[in-house]
Parts: sequence; structure tokens; C-alpha cells
Amino acid sequence: MAGRNIGVAVDFSSCSKAALRWASTNLTRNGDKLILINVNNSYQNEQGAVHLWEQSGSPLIPLAEFSNVTKTYGVSLDNETIQILTQVAHQRGVEVFAKVFYGDPAKKLYEAIDLVPLSCMVIGSRGLSTLKRALMGSVSTYIVNHASCPVTVVKENV
Repeated sequence: MAGRNIGVAVDFSSCSKAALRWASTNLTRNGDKLILINVNNSYQNEQGAVHLWEQSGSPLIPLAEFSNVTKTYGVSLDNETIQILTQVAHQRGVEVFAKVFYGDPAKKLYEAIDLVPLSCMVIGSRGLSTLKRALMGSVSTYIVNHASCPVTVVKENV
């Protein structure tokens, strides 16, 4: 059986790292591809290569090239995230990639499901109250309600 494409929505916040840890520990298995999906929604003033990928997102970026991600794609990876990814790649035999999209996080994560394509998606929850979620909207709620693949929402342990 071919490996799955497991998407994890990451913005490098503590709740997205919790989702990444959960997916790495509970979901991945040998032969899978773990694909970090990052949406940069503050790119409006950037020039150059970003505009090439505005519609379809960046190419898949292998783990070995993550050191170039900040400069080329405008994404700042932190050491904790790199450690989680390196560990899952070595211990579980999982290929790790990143894909960067530009625009509205909810819409771009939704589009990523079919563009990549993803077998499933894991997304963190910021734990917004009902009122804040109603006023501001929730990316995880949008994805759960619109995705064409299974979605797991991981709450950060408080």
C-alpha cells in the first residue's frame, strides 16, 4: 500500500506545534509523507518569487532544504519544529516536506487538500471562546466543515 500524504497546518504557534507533535506520534507510519502546510497572510508588499506561487503555493520543499525556507519563501522555522520533523523522519521513516501558500489561511488550507493532494489534515485549535469564534471565525471550523478529507483538530494541552 502506498504511503499517505498527511497534511499538518502550521503557523509555528504553540497550538500548531501541538498538532505537529500529535500527528508525528499518533498518525505517521513508515512510507508516509508529512507535509507542513503554512499560509503566509502578510505577504502583500513582498515582491519577486512569491507572486509566482500566489495561486498554487510553493513547490514541495524537502526537509533537507528547510534552511533556505526563510529567505526564499518568507517563513521562519524554529528549532523546536525542526527537531520534531527530524525525529519523525528518522524514527518513523517518514518523508517530510513543506508547502507555503499565500493568502487567507482558511481558504488556502482548504485548497491545499486537493492541490497536494492530502489523505488527511491535522490542524491545531487556539481554543477560542464561542463568542470570539463567532466574531472572528475559526480556521479549524472552516476546514472541518469544508474539507474533502478527514480532519483532526488538536487542542493544545493547557
